[in-house]
Amino acid sequence: MTDAEFDLLDELYFVQPFDFLKDELGWKDEEILDVLTSLQKKDWIKCFSEMDIEVYPPQLNLEEHYKSYLYLASKKGLMAHNGR
Repeated sequence: MTDAEFDLLDELYFVQPFDFLKDELGWKDEEILDVLTSLQKKDWIKCFSEMDIEVYPPQLNLEEHYKSYLYLASKKGLMAHNGR
């Protein structure tokens, strides 16, 4: 787990929108997208179109919709985060 992945997961113990992550982390959009993509590939996050509507691959399109999704660490992601 990279430091960036750790820091981003640290913000995802509760469902959070992209703008919250940007404000809290102070990163550029592209940096957040890169880390979100990495976390999603590892199944360490869940993505939602609305608070209770999870978006699953293949409908998930981070590249195009990353600013509109909500994010939450998955159980697998929480375990990786806490095990570091």
